[in-house]
Amino acid sequence: MPAITLPDQSVRRFDGPVTGTALAAEIGPGLARAALAMKLDGKLVDLATPIEQDASVVFVTRRDPDALELIRHDAAHVLAEAVQELHPGTQVTIGPAIENGFYYDFARNEPFTLEDLAAIEAKMREIVGRGEKFEREVVDRDEAIRFFQAKGEKYKAQLIEDLPASETITLYRQGEWVDLCRGPHMRSTADVGQGFKLMKVAGAYWRGDHRNAMLSRIYGTAWRDQKELDSYLHMLEEAEKRDHRRIGKEMDLFHLQEEATGSVFWHPNGWKLYLAAEAYMRRRLDAAGYQEVRTPQLVDRSLWEKSGHWENYRDHMFIARVEDEDKHLALKPMSCPCHVLIFRQGIRSYRELPLRMAEFGSCHRYEPSGALHGIMRVRQFTQDDAHIFCTDEQIAPETARFVALLSSIYRDFGFDSFRVKFSDRPTPRAGNEEDWDRAEAALREACRLADIEYELNPGEGAFYGPKLEFVLRDAIGRDWQCGTLQVDYVLPERLGAEYVGEDGARHRPVMLHRAILGSFERFLGILIEQYAGRFPLWLAPVQVVVATIVSDADGYAERVADAFRATGLEVRLDLSNQKINAKVREHSLAHVPVLAVVGRKEADSGMVALRRLGGEAQELVPLDQAVARLAAEAVPPDLRKADPVPAAQA
Repeated sequence: MPAITLPDQSVRRFDGPVTGTALAAEIGPGLARAALAMKLDGKLVDLATPIEQDASVVFVTRRDPDALELIRHDAAHVLAEAVQELHPGTQVTIGPAIENGFYYDFARNEPFTLEDLAAIEAKMREIVGRGEKFEREVVDRDEAIRFFQAKGEKYKAQLIEDLPASETITLYRQGEWVDLCRGPHMRSTADVGQGFKLMKVAGAYWRGDHRNAMLSRIYGTAWRDQKELDSYLHMLEEAEKRDHRRIGKEMDLFHLQEEATGSVFWHPNGWKLYLAAEAYMRRRLDAAGYQEVRTPQLVDRSLWEKSGHWENYRDHMFIARVEDEDKHLALKPMSCPCHVLIFRQGIRSYRELPLRMAEFGSCHRYEPSGALHGIMRVRQFTQDDAHIFCTDEQIAPETARFVALLSSIYRDFGFDSFRVKFSDRPTPRAGNEEDWDRAEAALREACRLADIEYELNPGEGAFYGPKLEFVLRDAIGRDWQCGTLQVDYVLPERLGAEYVGEDGARHRPVMLHRAILGSFERFLGILIEQYAGRFPLWLAPVQVVVATIVSDADGYAERVADAFRATGLEVRLDLSNQKINAKVREHSLAHVPVLAVVGRKEADSGMVALRRLGGEAQELVPLDQAVARLAAEAVPPDLRKADPVPAAQA
């Protein structure tokens, strides 16, 4: 006689097992129509699942966060059925829900093309319209293998063969079509709705291994309704306009090429942008009490083995062999072990703690070629890496200081808000459970004292400690995880970091790993897209172009450019014989923030006509006022206001 507790704490009792479908109908016809699935004691399951003992139940409706993953999961099944109806003989392999959508990988002689998508999408809409019921069936392992082998589905049979012996094998039927799946699913294909669209095709190796067969992947996006779909497609259009690769070319910032795959060639304009961001960060860290260091690029394998990175990160590391010394060196993927080695030099006292050690560290990490994306995902990058060596009692105040610094920096770069994820212990992990308990408790307490609200991100911590992840939202609603803070008891222990305490005894410091921008390259890519290339004056690589209307004004234009340069502004001079409208168009396409136009009239009166990027109007201003105004506007935000983060105490 199960007693079922509902979210309002009311209890429903039944004489025997009851399904979620029956329970929803018992509660009311509105819920029976709206419920798509349910959470049974916190686990998402089908409505058809029998509830056989006392449990808590939360129904999932279309408006709930869990609904999107269900919709996308079911859409992948509908895609696979549509493909096999239209293209008999195609084998289905794996098709998960992913962020913003879904995909399915297919094995066939010829890959799908974009021209195939319209017919497949139309067939999907037909299947959704048929409202085929999802039905779960538990089957014997050998029976399931024979079933798929008989259908010529060797990939599905292989998936089953590779599952652990303890795994329950479940099939899901929708009409006459059957797939291997753990579930859960909604009630029928009709619940997918019509808010979906097939987006692109790509190649993908079976199980991601280049030694395996190449499959044909179809990507789609799926949402609760047409309005959400339209909003997402509009965001993609905006993202296309803001693509940092296109804008980088328009502004002559950087390029990438095969001779240095995954590394950035910074052009003069791009390097000015990079240096402006780096100089700003260096000033902020200096004011916040960080000591900047520099550590080697190539470090012996033995250090990475001691730290645990060799075991947990080896696949992402570039290795070099020194033949005459019979050694293996690794290009550092991060700076943390090297910072511990600096900490270990000499005898450290508790009076030195917290010790904040920062490095703009050049790092290398192996990324598969298919994962590379402009300057957002690269193999060589610079990280605003820093580590705080402190005591247990200093974790909370140092976390609060860090979050205040991070918040201020994000605001200066144009991001007004962020959200925080708390990522706890992963599997596998280093260290003992007692240290993990201490680290997670300390980080939770630090969040409480710093008044940080967070959402839990289970199992996503670093192998050495739990972490906070700071997620920015950009101008078109996309989320970017940039900053991190991790509490680490493991690395100081493994690498022998010690300090002498007030009691005269030796103690292990706690190590706080922290970054604000993360990868400089990636953050600059985010900034390019955030501003669509229209940077605030302090960041713009070219701040002012002085352009002439007639050649008679060339001499005055040179004096104007010199006056701007004298204040430190980055100025270009355009004395070409193009018409002024052509010059305006050219420099607008290059995203120059200010155009200072001069002709005979301006030369005679000592004026300049200022034209802002994106604006049609010109403002006629005396030269000295124009110089003063733009020079003031170009001052970086940290230099034009008091630092909101208190300077570190000596």
